[in-house]
Amino acid sequence: MSKLFFKGRIDARQNHVISGYNVNRDVKPGSEEAPLSVTVASEARKAEIEAIVEQHALFANIVVDASKEENTIELDTVINKPTTTVFEKTPNRNDPCSCGSGKKYKKCCA
Repeated sequence: MSKLFFKGRIDARQNHVISGYNVNRDVKPGSEEAPLSVTVASEARKAEIEAIVEQHALFANIVVDASKEENTIELDTVINKPTTTVFEKTPNRNDPCSCGSGKKYKKCCA
């Protein structure tokens, strides 16, 4: 149901608009409000992770537990953010294709 066509009490509408998943969060992962959770198996590995966290100016809760397997997924995700690929321009139809096949653009990727 869309919030634009909601029929009912005004106070219920306000609750309807407020609820839901907030994609425009001000809290970023790795900040003081939302520290990263990392599990490592040894103290030596903990020292390595602490050095990486300090280098990138992040906050993390590092737990040493030899019985569990290492979990650094959150840290890897924050450090290795994917970058957007930007192309200068689309080639003309008769230009060579940018994928490197040697064919004309109109015969290859168009």
